[in-house]
Amino acid sequence: MPRETYTSRRRVLEAIGHKEPDRVPIDLGGMLSTGIHAIAYNRLKKYLGIRGGATRVIDTFQFLAVPEEPVLKFAWADVLPILREPKKWRSWTLADGSECLVPYDFRPVKQPDGSYIWTLPTGVKMRMPPGGYYFDMIYHPLSKASSVSDLEKYDWDSLRLRVEVPYWESLEEMGERTRRLYNETDYALMLNFGGNLFETGWALRGFAQFLSDLIRRPRMAEYILDRLLEIYKENFKLLMRYLKGYVQIVQVGDDLGHQHGPIIPIKIYREILKPRQEELFQFIKRESGAYLFLHSCGSIYVYLPDLIEVGVDIINPVQVSAKDMDTKRLKEEFGDELTFWGGGCDTQRVLPLGTPEDVKREVKRRIEDLAPGGGFVFTQVHNIQPEVPPRNVVAMYEAVHEYGWYRR
Repeated sequence: MPRETYTSRRRVLEAIGHKEPDRVPIDLGGMLSTGIHAIAYNRLKKYLGIRGGATRVIDTFQFLAVPEEPVLKFAWADVLPILREPKKWRSWTLADGSECLVPYDFRPVKQPDGSYIWTLPTGVKMRMPPGGYYFDMIYHPLSKASSVSDLEKYDWDSLRLRVEVPYWESLEEMGERTRRLYNETDYALMLNFGGNLFETGWALRGFAQFLSDLIRRPRMAEYILDRLLEIYKENFKLLMRYLKGYVQIVQVGDDLGHQHGPIIPIKIYREILKPRQEELFQFIKRESGAYLFLHSCGSIYVYLPDLIEVGVDIINPVQVSAKDMDTKRLKEEFGDELTFWGGGCDTQRVLPLGTPEDVKREVKRRIEDLAPGGGFVFTQVHNIQPEVPPRNVVAMYEAVHEYGWYRR
């Protein structure tokens, strides 16, 4: 019998369809939580002896590098991200002294203490400390609002998608590039949409304040969520004019868990957030015909039946170190209905602090738990951080290349 030929796209789609392809599909950088920090990327390239090219940082919040083709080939990566790309870049020096390129219009203001302040178009302010690796939010533009009428005064148009943006590709150019990738490569293509309802709500309002709103001032929380829902649906419909038929997966996000349990009480989640997630997720699936991928960190076990109900096909990152997120149990209880995209190697302790042998044992265990019957795409739990030794990154991929086969 001749051996079947698997393209990356076929491999990913079969895995999402709960079939076993030739091997477990692999993702490096298919979305902004499965990638690698620019410092770790530069060190990995040096370790692998990959010369030339450029380290381009597409996400200046987390400082994630865009993996180049030699690195994708090294990892056996099967997925490419679809997001708006800059047309012009400028140089930036990272905390370790190595170089990268950042979007030309990324212009944070350096402070006397060596930190940087960056204000987003939404009014959210970010700060990178001296020698820092990434930015954290320090100001939330709706933090002082005390009524719905105060919320109505906010510039909600700052969240709307624009067809043309200075220094960035237009949506038409983005669509043309996506069509070329669809026709000229065999990668699976994932639209990095976002559509974060809960997370954007607290980014605008402040984390503690928004949690308080959900319980004590639900009318304010619901107003914010409804405005976001309206805007996200409009933004997605606009994107589909240019991308429909060319992306196989649409990524959305909302971190619902922390290390030890859910952030939002399940009753409040079901009353306020779940109906709006369902409306958005079903709209996305109808408009795109693609699989829905939800990024949600932390201990989210309690939410999984509800997330299945609202239309989630794929869950990421599978934070294996969090409470109730044991991969064997998750696979047994939800493996017929969810694809687990992640959980391949713990990024809190094992990948940064373990030996290469520790990493390989971890990868082998997670593959044994999550791969049977398909429904698994390998990636580490979250982004590869700057201090992860490149030898551990290499050990992780060597392990999945060894243990990730269904058939040879």
